Amino acid sequence: MSDCTVIIGASGGIGAALMREAQTRGAHVVALARSFDGVAHIDLEDEPSIAAAAEHIRAQGLIPSRVIVATGLLHADGKGPEKSLKDIDPAWMARNFAVNTIGPALVAKHFVPLMPRKAPALFAAIGARVGSISDNRLGGWYGYRAAKAALHMTIRNIAIEWGRRNDQSICVALHPGTVDTSLSKPFQGNVAEGRLFDAAYSAACLTNVLDGLQAADSGGIFAWDGTAIQP
Repeated sequence: MSDCTVIIGASGGIGAALMREAQTRGAHVVALARSFDGVAHIDLEDEPSIAAAAEHIRAQGLIPSRVIVATGLLHADGKGPEKSLKDIDPAWMARNFAVNTIGPALVAKHFVPLMPRKAPALFAAIGARVGSISDNRLGGWYGYRAAKAALHMTIRNIAIEWGRRNDQSICVALHPGTVDTSLSKPFQGNVAEGRLFDAAYSAACLTNVLDGLQAADSGGIFAWDGTAIQP
């Protein structure tokens, strides 16, 4: 059995940067993404593909000590964040939950059982500061905000359940900042000077945060600079 780090969403801007950062630090990385073919394919809207990816890792004798879900949906196919109640579309809102909440929960369902049972183990998913209920001052973005808030609750639930079995486990959500990727591209005009981050910089910061976490931090939401975000 050998240790590995699993990056899900490794074809995206943040995911690819996290993959390269992990490799630079000497990790054996298993990179998975919806756009990848064969055993590297995973689709967070398709549970059988998640189960198959987990089974392939198990069959190779790999034990993931770190699993990072670096996926996210903010806009697609002409749809984007809602500005007001009149913009709410049930199908679009449901897809936000499918990708941003349910998908990471299904990854945990299939991957956490592969992770160390009595040793340090870390599961992380990309959350968002806009998913903080207490920090919401502007409103809008109904689907994305609600889905990320639900992800934060899901992370907390996983942390509690997993912690009962492995007191060295850590499960957290991560806020990467506003990163120069296709996800943030339509909204970069509103970003303050100096607050739009290169993906490599964000990935290095996030990895530093993960490396510094303790079991007592499990269930939390942490920004790229290490600060805790209130739910």
